[in-house]
Amino acid sequence: MKGCLRVSIGQYSDRGHKEANQDFHGALVPEEPDLSLKGIAIAIADGISSSDVSDVASESAIKSFLSDYYCTSPAWSAKTAAQRVIAAANSWLHAQNQRSFRAYEKDRGYVTTFSALVLKGRQAHLFHVGDSRIYRVSGASLEQLTNDHRVVMSSSESYLGRALGVNPQIEIDYRAESIAAGDVFVLATDGVYEFVEPAFVTQAIAGAADLDRAAQDIAVQALARGSDDNLTIQIVRIDETPRGARSETLQAPVDLPPPPLLEARAIFDGYRIIRQLHASARSHIYLAEDIESGAIVALKTPSVDQRGDAEYIKRFMLEEWVARRLSSAHVLRPSPVERKRNFLYVAFEYVEGQTLAQWMIDNPRPHLETVRGIVDQIARGLLAFHRKEMTHQDLRPANVMIDRSGTAKIIDFGSTRVAGVAEAAGSGADAQILGTVQYTAPEYFLGEPGSARSDVYSLAAIAYHMLTGRLPYGAKPAQARTRAQMKKLAYTPVVDDHSDIPAWVDGALRKALDPVPDNRFSDPMEFAFALRNPIVDAAPARLIERDPVRFWKAVSAALAVAILVLLFVGSRR
Repeated sequence: MKGCLRVSIGQYSDRGHKEANQDFHGALVPEEPDLSLKGIAIAIADGISSSDVSDVASESAIKSFLSDYYCTSPAWSAKTAAQRVIAAANSWLHAQNQRSFRAYEKDRGYVTTFSALVLKGRQAHLFHVGDSRIYRVSGASLEQLTNDHRVVMSSSESYLGRALGVNPQIEIDYRAESIAAGDVFVLATDGVYEFVEPAFVTQAIAGAADLDRAAQDIAVQALARGSDDNLTIQIVRIDETPRGARSETLQAPVDLPPPPLLEARAIFDGYRIIRQLHASARSHIYLAEDIESGAIVALKTPSVDQRGDAEYIKRFMLEEWVARRLSSAHVLRPSPVERKRNFLYVAFEYVEGQTLAQWMIDNPRPHLETVRGIVDQIARGLLAFHRKEMTHQDLRPANVMIDRSGTAKIIDFGSTRVAGVAEAAGSGADAQILGTVQYTAPEYFLGEPGSARSDVYSLAAIAYHMLTGRLPYGAKPAQARTRAQMKKLAYTPVVDDHSDIPAWVDGALRKALDPVPDNRFSDPMEFAFALRNPIVDAAPARLIERDPVRFWKAVSAALAVAILVLLFVGSRR
């Protein structure tokens, strides 16, 4: 298949002069959509020689990684997914040791090195624990991409400083490298790399039609040169990299024709159209009845103006894909439809109520406790996104619905950044601002990628707007183009509008709206908590930070008084 990631893999493993092979290795090249969303995984492990069960440890680590990695959420980045799976494997191995005498003799336990290479999109993701190695072929030499976790005591004595199974928690080395067609990676245990010259390895690989045979030749050479350990080597050659983002999960519906403009009472793809709910330059939303089930749903279709925009259509279909991977009472649910779809549209649950934007018009001066309740619900919805490594990126009052019971639900996921999908798309996936400018975090205007802290900013901007009727910085964030300009944004305290609001509540808002992302709350629930509970350890903001104008007025007044005093004293002399 053209335009997708293609590799050639050669592998070889042998016990060498030992009675048993305590190494283990494996590779998995999945079909779509996993090929695009999860990538290709290659892994190698080397059980410690002093243990008679380390072969079980190495085999378990490899098999669990190759199976469990592809069971993780496709929304997760390769880094998050792989590290969680490796951490789980480490926990299992450590638990086996704790249940036996091996808890006190770790050198006889379920202990193994572990190195993995995940190829996704146009990047290689490396994960490493121990002293197995990952190299990249560089001309006639090998570039070592991992660092050995081996502690050398003397010329004749050393031990592993880090390995799976030793401790309940594991520190995993991670790095990412760009890849191109023709790149070659080599994974090897110490029984190979300690006994073979790099020039021999590169020469054996160069132009090899059969990489399995090349791997065997390298291992045989190591054995001939005195290797007394197990020998395992994997060779991975990149044959083709993706030209763009690919995902069959997202691509398949895109081939469907867009629906026509729909009228009331029309029968459309198993639905009876009741009326139009909303129309904009981006989309049309209709209230409809599922003829088969009788369920009332909201149908969203692309607008006529956007039907020729391929990127918009991809984001349009991503919206449903995102919704099906979230589970929260405060996030709009997709409608469960099993029948074949003949047109391009998405179906969601119908929320009878009003947008938060309309609610704010109807309630211009809400009580602080009411604002807290709404913020808390939106925060819970955002948390569902962030747990899946998704960033909403367009949180604003118009994208929050308040139903008749007062429940807030986040809607419209067309601007959502999914870490796993963005990773597959490669560089440039975050280049444009997709959200509404008024509530967009300042870092987006600097061309920086967003994060959970960016959604926290948008949530805080909504809270500030509800309490004051205005935006925290007006239109100034969109006008700033440097970090220095961003830092000059002056926060106006909400206590200037509401004298009954505690200063510590204003402090929570100030922190969540800080132009510098690292200074904000890292979690939306942390912000919601801070609106109800004073931050005890937080020092009160200085006057220059709370109100710069008032500060400089005070300084000027003090200077004027000082000058007058000096003039008076001078005149008396």
